[in-house]
Amino acid sequence: MNNQIKEPDPNQEKKSVHDFWDEASCGESIYLPQNDLAGYIAHSKARYDLEGDFIFDLAKFSSAKGKKVLEIGVGLGADHQNFAEAGANLFGIDLTQRAIDHTKKRMQVSGLESNLGTGDAEDLDFPDEYFDIVYSWGVIHHSPNTQKAVSEILRVLKKGGTARIMIYNKWSIVGFMLWLRYALLSLRPWRSLKSIYSEHLESSGTKAYSVSEAKKLFSSFNDVKIKTVLTHGDLLTSPAGQRHRGFLLNIARKIWPRWFFKKFMSKNGLFMLIEVGK
Repeated sequence: MNNQIKEPDPNQEKKSVHDFWDEASCGESIYLPQNDLAGYIAHSKARYDLEGDFIFDLAKFSSAKGKKVLEIGVGLGADHQNFAEAGANLFGIDLTQRAIDHTKKRMQVSGLESNLGTGDAEDLDFPDEYFDIVYSWGVIHHSPNTQKAVSEILRVLKKGGTARIMIYNKWSIVGFMLWLRYALLSLRPWRSLKSIYSEHLESSGTKAYSVSEAKKLFSSFNDVKIKTVLTHGDLLTSPAGQRHRGFLLNIARKIWPRWFFKKFMSKNGLFMLIEVGK
């Protein structure tokens, strides 16, 4: 009898990620009822009303003027538009053609330019030391081999360059909510956070990292700066993600002790903001 455990097929894992986000780019089903200029403006307003403080703090769009910038995972293109408006020499990739099409149209109707195409964060089609800035918001934790994606970011970044990345924080209130729903209330309290994030947060295989794990992930970089922040997801002040709706969430929004989390768990937010140099 062959008792060997079958290893996951990385190609199938990546296809699963692709297919999830190809159904609707991040936020599309909630914030983008139309894909014209008015729709993209509405999407940007909704995005930055929810996450703008964190995004602008990490991205530092104005610092990109005249710099060669790569965005990994352009989504609907709101951040990409900001880099273009700041005067960056701009490049962007996404795993799905859907996201690239959206971002190309956004740039076109806004009178902006970028070099856009589909691409894989684990195998970037750019020369070594090509970019001054690499930016990625909530993307590489979906990649089956996140460490390989980080290594590729290091490879394409110029010496003296900066990478600005958001990944998910393992010890978050969102993680606690998911554990309550999919472990405790399912009578399986022994389930690991790793399996819960992988199976229930967003696309299959989604990962979240502790601060110490993130430091190890980015250990080849210089001057690693990491902070975690409470989000609208942790505080239940927004519509849930693409996978989560329902009665229980509606009840939770009414009774959620936001004051408690803000006072005592301010470092237990879902977003981990990382800035590193080379």
